[in-house]
Amino acid sequence: MNKFFDFDKTLEVLQYAFVRDALLAAAILGLLAGILGPLIVSRNMAFSVHGTSELAVTGGAAALLMGIGVGYGALAGSIVAALVLGLLSRRSTETDSVIGVVLAFGLGLGVLFLWMYPGRASNKFGLLVGQIVSVDFASILLLSVCAVVVLGVLAVIYRPLMFASVDPDVARARGVPTGALSPIFAVLVGVATALGVQTVGALLVLSLMVTPAAAACRITANPLRATILSVVFAEVSVLGGIILSLAPGVPVSAFVTAISFLIYLGARLFAKVRVSAH
Repeated sequence: MNKFFDFDKTLEVLQYAFVRDALLAAAILGLLAGILGPLIVSRNMAFSVHGTSELAVTGGAAALLMGIGVGYGALAGSIVAALVLGLLSRRSTETDSVIGVVLAFGLGLGVLFLWMYPGRASNKFGLLVGQIVSVDFASILLLSVCAVVVLGVLAVIYRPLMFASVDPDVARARGVPTGALSPIFAVLVGVATALGVQTVGALLVLSLMVTPAAAACRITANPLRATILSVVFAEVSVLGGIILSLAPGVPVSAFVTAISFLIYLGARLFAKVRVSAH
């Protein structure tokens, strides 16, 4: 147990440049996930995020096989996945089945690509559970550029997107282009999800993209407050997860998921106590 909470070891490892790079990348990712999260929750897109993250693995595995940057491959895979899911699931009743079909096919391809890759097994494992040593200047640059683009597009479409998320029927009647907003937002989520694969890993990226926002939405229904809380929760989860993982050398995702889950439980307890008090 002392190995898990060796503060001297943690302080020592924090001196390494790659750890500071990972923390910077995680802070950017936490901001992105925290802002997108409440919209993902309100639009019931948690399963879509899971499907997109698994298909980001397919893109990352293909990139490994071709000898190019994993981040670029994961990004391409997630964007393609978002577009395919958006085009095939026109009706809300068929969304889950379409995600399941595409997810199964894409994941099968990903397994094949990983099997064909002749390199180190750690590279394959890192796609699934995250690997902070893979974060370098190029990764931070890609993350920063993508974050600026995603937040810029979101700023333009935020008001109609929020309207369409809260009451899609009324928004459609008022002339809001809900049909165009859905695939655009899906691509934004796909980009953010792909960026989270390298840090948190594809298997547990939900802990960053969905759990902090779900906790925030338990505490408040106000969109602005929920977004602020979601960002705070996401930052605490991802930065705290990285710092706690340093001494034992455990995959980052183990601590990120634990912290975000505890925050969610705390939010549910807070909401229950508040209701009881009234």
